[in-house]
Amino acid sequence: MVPEAETWLGTDEINLQGPLAGVPVSMKDTVAVRWFDVSVGYSRNTGRPCLVDGPHVRLLKEAGAVPFVKTNVPVTLLSFESTNDVWGRCVNPHNDKYSPGGSTGGEAALLALGGSRIGVGSDVAGSVRAPAHFSGCYSLRCSTGRWPKMGMSTSMPGQEGVPSVFSPMARTLDDLTYFSRAFIKCGPWRYDHSVHPLEWRDNIEDEFREKVLRVGVMRTDRVVDPSPACSRALDLVAKALKDQGHEVFDVEPPSPYEALVLASQLLNADGCAMFRSFFRTGEHTDPGAGQMSFYMDLPRPIKYLYYLWVKYVRRDPVWAGLLKDWHPKTAFENWKLVAKREAYKAQWHDWWRELDGGKGMDFMITPPNATPAVPHGGMKDAVSSCGYTFLFNLVRRDFSCTQHCR
Repeated sequence: MVPEAETWLGTDEINLQGPLAGVPVSMKDTVAVRWFDVSVGYSRNTGRPCLVDGPHVRLLKEAGAVPFVKTNVPVTLLSFESTNDVWGRCVNPHNDKYSPGGSTGGEAALLALGGSRIGVGSDVAGSVRAPAHFSGCYSLRCSTGRWPKMGMSTSMPGQEGVPSVFSPMARTLDDLTYFSRAFIKCGPWRYDHSVHPLEWRDNIEDEFREKVLRVGVMRTDRVVDPSPACSRALDLVAKALKDQGHEVFDVEPPSPYEALVLASQLLNADGCAMFRSFFRTGEHTDPGAGQMSFYMDLPRPIKYLYYLWVKYVRRDPVWAGLLKDWHPKTAFENWKLVAKREAYKAQWHDWWRELDGGKGMDFMITPPNATPAVPHGGMKDAVSSCGYTFLFNLVRRDFSCTQHCR
């Protein structure tokens, strides 16, 4: 979008007196920009340029930022890879044999390479945090209602079992902080009714800057233990916080495995029908999403026999439990899942508040993912490794962020 961006700069379309004046901003190819397609990686969505800017773009231009490029995603948006038949494969900026992450993988790769300063992505199970982790940049998964979500396209319109949130990404921590603060101070609720009209509170930012923090460390989700590299990164962060005088201690939250089972069932309660409805004949799917579709389509008697084999012959009750009820849900079944979700959230927040005799925590840190960047096609075997990020979309109250560790 570089020629168009130069045109916008020559008019009053971009406010060069705003807090982001002249800052180049990249955005995931799910954001509506006037004159351009929103492909979401599907060929069906090409040749359909948007007629107006979405709320994100209008607010960014008002703040002075210059949208100049859209970045690659995985078809379906349900993967920690970023490959589709429209734009091809996005590779890791440090090793082209590996994924940059997903679904906001192109954004993370561009930021990590220094090709952009700030960016916009979305996250339903780790889609800004895993790319930041895989590629080496910074992200913040905002709370529901904190960042605009209207004027976007998605692979799963209508899905509300696990809400997706749009969120900021940046090349550095200072950039991420400045971008988040400036964007919220511009009042995004003026453009999007789904955003809470909650001002940026400088007093709280100042308070936490001076506070001795209570920081819990979740070292494993008991589904997929983190690799040695990811464990080492977590240890480095915990040690750095402790060296700065903060109180750091290990925690065991209410079953993250239960959260993964609930979240995966809620996210795909339609039997994967919606994201598959956008494919054209012959269009390739993502390996991870393809794995989910394969098990979803197995006849239930065969699936039950496979469940028994996995549980009692392979002796893998974790994977067996994830597969057991992996089928399309009726409205009745979906409502029961939502009720279980709410009960789990209440249990989670009670645990957080009552921890250590009611002292609670200020923050909890975890590995951003069970693995570092996966090889291309690796999500076929790593589809259940997303519990470290997916958990926080299910409980969806607190902010969740990822920064890379050197």
